[in-house]
Amino acid sequence: MKLWEITKLIRSKNAGAFELTFDVIFKDRAGYEKVRDAKLINADWFGKTYRMKPEAVTIINYDAANAIKITIPRPVISGDIMDTDVFGGQQYGPLVELDVPS
Repeated sequence: MKLWEITKLIRSKNAGAFELTFDVIFKDRAGYEKVRDAKLINADWFGKTYRMKPEAVTIINYDAANAIKITIPRPVISGDIMDTDVFGGQQYGPLVELDVPS
């Protein structure tokens, strides 16, 4: 099963000009706990996927909302001439297809 199948929202957006934040909000507690407890969303995966040191990744589990929030540094400053996604809204793509064991 893929992560998108057990979530109601996966998104990315700017968290200021220098960081991106990702929100993963689950349909129910069981799906959230499965992903959280298995640590499927982790700093090593983000480091490898987004080409950065895992130490730069912050992951916060929000039990009350069945959600996981991830923050990473932007590869370039928002609005820079080399920026390909000024609002950061297209960066969540790899998360959608993350494999979740059945």
